[in-house]
Amino acid sequence: MKRFISILALTSIVPVIHAQEVIKDFGKDRLNNSPRHGEWVDIKSGQRTIKAFVVYPERNEKAPVVLVVHEIFGVTDWVRSLCDELAEAGVIAIVPDLLSGQTFEDVDGARKAISALSKEQVKADLDATADYALTKIPSCNGNESRRKKI
Repeated sequence: MKRFISILALTSIVPVIHAQEVIKDFGKDRLNNSPRHGEWVDIKSGQRTIKAFVVYPERNEKAPVVLVVHEIFGVTDWVRSLCDELAEAGVIAIVPDLLSGQTFEDVDGARKAISALSKEQVKADLDATADYALTKIPSCNGNESRRKKI
């Protein structure tokens, strides 16, 4: 019986370890093989400077911009690969790192970090990113009058 439980435990743990490795690397292949240009930019948000990742579509004319909001873990390879997919569809994708400069070791740390952000700070960072997209990205075809406020 002990041997059966040990085997059952091992068969349960191995897929979880493998899944964590797959999730950690999810999106890297797409990013490494993408023909589109992606870059990190600095954006001034109040007294802070935040990082944002921008991906540009392969087109000659100006393009609309989509503001992407990351999930609990920040701007991961998965979120960056999502931006690349949006650029592949013809739009400029920009995602601000709302956790700029913060690191965490596990899910609880990520949850605490994201929960510690005030609504005012998140809104200010999103507004600063939208303003950056509209005024600093020359290939953007948007303007302030078409911007939807949150």
